Amino acid sequence: MPSGDRSDPVRSTLVAILQQLNRAESIGEGHAGDQLLELTDIERLLEKFWAVEREHVKVPLALGLLVRNGLVEVQDGANFPARTRKTSSRVRYHITADGKKYLVETLEKSDRIA
Repeated sequence: MPSGDRSDPVRSTLVAILQQLNRAESIGEGHAGDQLLELTDIERLLEKFWAVEREHVKVPLALGLLVRNGLVEVQDGANFPARTRKTSSRVRYHITADGKKYLVETLEKSDRIA
């Protein structure tokens, strides 16, 4: 996972979350339930990310910011057939079209190849 802009831990974490959600969507293409990540999944994937590891940013707060800005949507298990959900009470997240646009624009502005 790219290290991101170390001068802005919040922005770097937002991009890292979007990257993970985009990756999950790509890998799970064709299976709606597999395209989503739970908060625990995202926290596990980012536990070694520099801004999270150094406790500069809390993943739930960053994820909430992405949701409030329309870059990520919340899905509960009730929206999926019984065969694709483990329990209906689980909240899962997926990247929106605006989230993908923001991610692409951010990565294009980056001096590195991600």
